Amino acid sequence: MEFDGRVDEPDKKTLRRGLLAARDRLPDEDLRSAGRALAARALELPELAGARTVAAYVSVGSEPGTGALLDALRARGARVLLPALLPDNDLDWGEYTGPASLAQVRHSGKMELFEPSGAKLGPDAVTGADVVLLPGLAVDARGLRLGRGGGSYDRVLARLERAGARPRLVVLLYDTEVVARVPAEEHDRPVHAVVTPSGVRRFA
Repeated sequence: MEFDGRVDEPDKKTLRRGLLAARDRLPDEDLRSAGRALAARALELPELAGARTVAAYVSVGSEPGTGALLDALRARGARVLLPALLPDNDLDWGEYTGPASLAQVRHSGKMELFEPSGAKLGPDAVTGADVVLLPGLAVDARGLRLGRGGGSYDRVLARLERAGARPRLVVLLYDTEVVARVPAEEHDRPVHAVVTPSGVRRFA
């Protein structure tokens, strides 16, 4: 049975499991074409056109691909920051200067991630970003994002709030991952927009 995004409000674990299973069924060619389309759509965003610093991430596995987007942002002259996972699930940041600046890192009990191999800039580096591109599994009509459950980006969003930073928050997803509603908690904060291979949706 395919997951179609039409849910009332299941628990987060059930929803995550269905979304991840749907991603894992995507053929490789669909993953590649979705990554190209996602980059094209994201590059149309006015926020990215004027951004001097963008905090982004390297997609892994069946996540919507970010490789083409990272290189296009650098070609535009933007400074691109990428996360490095810390032992407590917080995120440090380093600068992306091309594929050669990435190292494949295996964290205990987690998938292998591609992280910046150069100097680390500290967790607060994200507060200088004009746009933060967020991974996720779904976003709902309120702009609330469902992540994988590790809490890393909840910490990032809390850090931005404490610093008084106001970057534009954009989540990158597949079309079927824009759903009616995701389970929300008091600390959850809405994103400003979602980019999918077919377009952009903004939230108030």
